[in-house]
Amino acid sequence: MARKPQVKQLGRNVSLPRDPDEAELERVANPHADTHYAARFTAPEFTSLCPVTGQPDFAHLVIDYVPNAWLVESKSLKLYLASFRNHGAFHEDCTVAIGKRIAALIEPHYLRIGGYWYPRGGIPIDVFWQTGTLPKDVWLPDQGVQTYRGRG
Repeated sequence: MARKPQVKQLGRNVSLPRDPDEAELERVANPHADTHYAARFTAPEFTSLCPVTGQPDFAHLVIDYVPNAWLVESKSLKLYLASFRNHGAFHEDCTVAIGKRIAALIEPHYLRIGGYWYPRGGIPIDVFWQTGTLPKDVWLPDQGVQTYRGRG
């Protein structure tokens, strides 16, 4: 019989964290740790606040990773990403901080995050960060978000 993952948020009513530092990002054991494969999370409605104006900033985030022993538990990831809604930070800070936090938690073979930010002030800012080396036997598709010509 499979062991239930030791998570605190899955299957429970959990309040939205007020801040990313308060959010609890959780992991579960990878049942296929002996196999290289890619997993993708897409958050097309990511929101944070401009740290200067307090105005909302919107992004389409794509997180690809090749897990090792651990997987990101998706409900905790959803709550973590939503905790940025009232958090003031620049686009680069949000994108890289999310990538680093996930990588520190699950220690994947490889992780990349693409932050495709909608323009404010007439300039879109796309931010990319990666860690690790993509195993040669893993197929990793393009992130599928065009360079800015209008997002949709």
